[in-house]
Amino acid sequence: MILSVAAAVAAAVAYAVSTIMQAVATRRAHGLAVVRHPLVIGGLVLDGVAFLLSLLALDHLPLFVVQAIVASSLVGVVVLARVVLHATLRRTDLVSIGVVVVALVVLALAAGEQPATEPPTGFTTWTVVVSLVLVAGVVLAYRRGHPILLALLGGLGYSVAAIAARGAHASGDILDTVLQPLVVAILAAGAAGVLGYLRALEKGAVGSVAATVSVVEVLVPGVVGLLVLGDVVRDGWAVPAVVATVLAVAGCVVLATSPANAAAEEPVPTPTGGVAPAPGPA
Repeated sequence: MILSVAAAVAAAVAYAVSTIMQAVATRRAHGLAVVRHPLVIGGLVLDGVAFLLSLLALDHLPLFVVQAIVASSLVGVVVLARVVLHATLRRTDLVSIGVVVVALVVLALAAGEQPATEPPTGFTTWTVVVSLVLVAGVVLAYRRGHPILLALLGGLGYSVAAIAARGAHASGDILDTVLQPLVVAILAAGAAGVLGYLRALEKGAVGSVAATVSVVEVLVPGVVGLLVLGDVVRDGWAVPAVVATVLAVAGCVVLATSPANAAAEEPVPTPTGGVAPAPGPA
């Protein structure tokens, strides 16, 4: 289990670095051009590494723990913004970082040994259908959709990708996972998550976007994992797990509103010494 926790933490760090890279990129390009930006490409590579690490974490940890740790990448985002972008940290941010870390420790302790439960009948079909619906939703909302709507779609995309990965991972190792029909849902939902999240970052404030995505990608997969995929909580730890989840999500929401997140939205310096405004919607 220790190795699984380490893999989840490493995934969170990779996602944090990726988020900083992508947030900066969305201020230097707009529309679909942002997908070709070197920072976004590098961020997507890190996302891929983080996703593989999260699959390793799912060997012994339930979805609600893995997703909570992944969402805690906001801790890394705030710290990196302070170090790299010289952002300001509030006392509230420091307290929130402490709360999130303690909550994650409690969640890790609350996780029972996860059985390799096969998904119920129809799980694959419905997961693929939902992933394709999310892709369609992002396409329809891409041009004129509200940033929070796009963030919600992005969070749901990441959630469905995690749920599909958990369902596929139940039957074997990583190779078995990528050879299943559920890989269609993983790729489609993942694409919806990336495009929805990037567009939301481009059109809206990093704080509100990150908060929306964090809440969705912790709660939705966690509930589905417990009710549908056989994830378990250690006996006597149900209440601490619920409290820790609420505190972890609340801490992530506070960190999402930190000035450190807004640092990525700063206007980009121009060669003449002035500043270029952040690009508007395409």
